[in-house]
Amino acid sequence: MFEPKSKRLSVMRQAELLSVNRTSLYVVPTKPDPKRHAFDVAIMNRIDEIFTRRPFYGYRRIHSDLTDEGWRINIKKTRRLMREMGLYAIYPKRNLSKMYHRQYIHPYLLRNLKIERPNQAWGCDITYVRLGRGKGFMYLFAIIDLYSRLIVDYELSTTLEKDFVLRCLKRAFLIAKPEILNSDQGSHFTNEDYVQLLKENGIKISMDSKGRALDNIFMERFFRSLKYENIYLNEYVNPRALRKGINQYITFYNHERPHQSLDYQPPIRFYRHLPTNDKVA
Repeated sequence: MFEPKSKRLSVMRQAELLSVNRTSLYVVPTKPDPKRHAFDVAIMNRIDEIFTRRPFYGYRRIHSDLTDEGWRINIKKTRRLMREMGLYAIYPKRNLSKMYHRQYIHPYLLRNLKIERPNQAWGCDITYVRLGRGKGFMYLFAIIDLYSRLIVDYELSTTLEKDFVLRCLKRAFLIAKPEILNSDQGSHFTNEDYVQLLKENGIKISMDSKGRALDNIFMERFFRSLKYENIYLNEYVNPRALRKGINQYITFYNHERPHQSLDYQPPIRFYRHLPTNDKVA
């Protein structure tokens, strides 16, 4: 019988005695180290804070900041964690299109476009959101109306599987449909299911130019406000608490929070074309 942790016989020797290929032997996977997982989550939370403040930082600069702060982490792990978080610096990168499904990439349609009414153009994106006390993290997908800055809908997920993005979009399209939907060139948006969903709903597909995350600047500004005004100030220790907290913040953001670019009015006034002296329902 095969013994994966045998101290007397190596895996290779056991394979020879059993007359089987070494690669066919079952090896019991090692259990994840809770301490190592907690350490990784703590680092990822700190990476999120640095990147939110300086989105132009790549993994090398973030690694430098981490080591200056005393974190014991090498540059390869910094890069791996940032990839798991879906974080990429805002600057042009060579051969970026090789990372994505090139056949699903669409041109950027918002350049020089005057956005002058609700639902003319939406933006969407995904961000990493931490849980408090080192309890882990989730991913937030959000949709913003670019005319009013209103958050149309959002969805939280524990993984980066594309289903939560499609589920949120389908729900949003039951309420309204934009003429144009803009995103980055990430894998959630450069795939057949996403492209087909938008085409079925008669929506024009727009994608940020390579290395130009600032094309979707309003989405980035919302994520920054959410984190500094809510996430970093609270200790949401489980997904249920996080969902409740984000829901409360988005309600506040849409209905009460004044925006300088909107003459210090909340987004809902502009989305519903309400006079500025009327009360928001």
